[in-house]
Amino acid sequence: MRYLSNMGREQPPTMVRYPVVRIRKNWVVTGEAPLAEDIPLSTPVFVRYPVVNDSKESWELSEGETMPESVLHDQIVELLKAILAFWAARRPEPTFVARNLAVRWKEDNPNIGVDPDVCVLSPPPPNHEDIRSLRTWLPGHVPPLLAIEVVSENNPRKDYEESHDKYARNGTRELWVFDPLLCGPRIASGPFRLQVWRRDADGLFDRVYQAHGPAYSEVLGAYIVVTDDGHRLRISDDAEGTKLWPTAEEAERAARDAERAANEAALARIAELEALLAQRTK
Repeated sequence: MRYLSNMGREQPPTMVRYPVVRIRKNWVVTGEAPLAEDIPLSTPVFVRYPVVNDSKESWELSEGETMPESVLHDQIVELLKAILAFWAARRPEPTFVARNLAVRWKEDNPNIGVDPDVCVLSPPPPNHEDIRSLRTWLPGHVPPLLAIEVVSENNPRKDYEESHDKYARNGTRELWVFDPLLCGPRIASGPFRLQVWRRDADGLFDRVYQAHGPAYSEVLGAYIVVTDDGHRLRISDDAEGTKLWPTAEEAERAARDAERAANEAALARIAELEALLAQRTK
């Protein structure tokens, strides 16, 4: 594995490492010898670059501005939020799960930000039940532990080309990008059903997974699995997806089913014992 870095400049605190996984034909300079057949075109090359521009117009968002969501997008996000909310409620550390919460990190330009489809805040900010935006320059407002973006058909390039820079810059620890319809750009071997970005101990935001799942989440200590023919994203204790994390509703239904099964088994045993007793008294 080769590694390229911007060695000629002072490195800022926020860095992204991005894989370049395909050699393109238009990279061959006219007049030069063609690429040798024995060079593996899939050999990964990683490029490290700084995220220094917080003033891109495309990064400026209006408070309360929302984009239309498809039914599929809405169902995916609602399921993930419900699963994570049930997990958060049972977690010993205070944890809050939000949907479409404005995340802002520049006090001198609070329009710079991102609105994750789902984010996990631990610890949550003060008065988090009434919060409209997370502002990381305020006391108690810490960057998301986890953010999830579901790629939209309306703007599929955003989550492939910009989102990781934004989350690298705002301090998010882990980012998932889920593309259920594979509508992302067909470059660099993409699109991918699932991407996972993670911040390491040195603050480097690195894409640690890009394929079709499952992938491991260090934040959750569990696996991210793709289900329902690629149309749902769930969390499981195992990579095979046999131990899925439930929503509160699913857990309650499973408890009712287990109680019903236990009651039915007890009634069946009572009936069996009564039948044996009746035979002995004849």
